[in-house]
Amino acid sequence: MPITSVFFIPSNPNAPTALATITERLNSAFGEEPALLGRWGLEHKLMRDTPSCLPPSTLQRQTVPKLMQFLWLYHYPTHGFIYASQPLDNGNSPAGATANTAPSSLQSSQAAAVTPPMIMTTVPHQSTASLYQHFVYACQPFWAPRHTVTVQGGMVYEIGDFRVRVGDVRQTQPAVRVRGTVVEIEWRGPSLASTLSALYQSRKQKTGKASGSYSFNEEESEVDDDSGIGMAFPDSVEEADIDAEYAVTASLIRDFWAKLGVDGAREAILVSDIGKEAKRRLRELKQHGNQGPSRTEKHDESGQQTDEDPDPDAGVDVARQYMEIFRFNR
Repeated sequence: MPITSVFFIPSNPNAPTALATITERLNSAFGEEPALLGRWGLEHKLMRDTPSCLPPSTLQRQTVPKLMQFLWLYHYPTHGFIYASQPLDNGNSPAGATANTAPSSLQSSQAAAVTPPMIMTTVPHQSTASLYQHFVYACQPFWAPRHTVTVQGGMVYEIGDFRVRVGDVRQTQPAVRVRGTVVEIEWRGPSLASTLSALYQSRKQKTGKASGSYSFNEEESEVDDDSGIGMAFPDSVEEADIDAEYAVTASLIRDFWAKLGVDGAREAILVSDIGKEAKRRLRELKQHGNQGPSRTEKHDESGQQTDEDPDPDAGVDVARQYMEIFRFNR
């Protein structure tokens, strides 16, 4: 689970985007180092709850709009992402308050006060579009589509320990227009979050052998070659270490972005709930100890084992960042 950030440079409908500028500055700032790896893309759909048809009461507190966002990232092909508002706790939270419990050092500058608490989930890629259509047609009185934006034919560059994805954002619904340019910067160097993910997947695969149990001991521990961190280390790691790593990596990414000298960008780096899944995996690894996390095999109606998403949490952090950026005119 690499640590990433997203920058968005808006543009006027009839003005050129920043894509050419960013591409030129990537080459000028890093010389011959940028290597074009290929293409990428995404699609994002935003929905909002419909207002009540009843007249507002003088005693009724101001309601916070509820949102539902659907995101497809082509570099995470196994699943789509759904980000939905949660109800405020028993209606006791003040209007516009969020349920964000992340430490202040990990809160984004874009954490708007009018955003309700959100919950992230992933679903199989082929099911994401079906779920969206369900809400469009079956839940029409309650949810209304707001807009759809896409990135088509974006470029992917490898620059040292960073992978950079850049592309123009085009709105396709309700009206066709160019919204701006988006840049995703991914840290590919040593990462505690990535090592936790690798250890989690390793133990998950091993617990799936034989009768579903596996003794993971010091003699069988592995080492992640990229990070150099021992794969039997969770007892020495705390959640505060994950917070600290995200903060340090955010500084590295901001320094990388500053070299491009692009003004007027909105950033989404340390957004709400960043690192949530990495912390959950750390807790599970500590809780299960040498037995590792449990693995449940899924079967279809005929009893045949079905393919399981190897890592359903992959990309959730960057998905949150894109969704923070793409709440246009909500």
